[in-house]
Amino acid sequence: MSRKNKDDELDTQTTFADMNIEGFKWYDPSKKQKGKLKKVRKKVEKDEYRDMVRGAFAAILPYVFIFLLSVGIVGALLYLWLT
Repeated sequence: MSRKNKDDELDTQTTFADMNIEGFKWYDPSKKQKGKLKKVRKKVEKDEYRDMVRGAFAAILPYVFIFLLSVGIVGALLYLWLT
């Protein structure tokens, strides 16, 4: 059973963050000024925006219910304890 060398397929040129950090030995100040990236703002349609907001509410809604339920339980226990 032969095994291929996976090192040939490894991508070593892709970076996800700027590694040119001041204080490290490979820091190059000239790269900081050359490589400024433009931030491109995309237009979002109304339907897409509505779907994003609906998704955000759907993601946070269970946490809101858990919080309200726990506050209600604590309130009920305090009521029973103090009466």
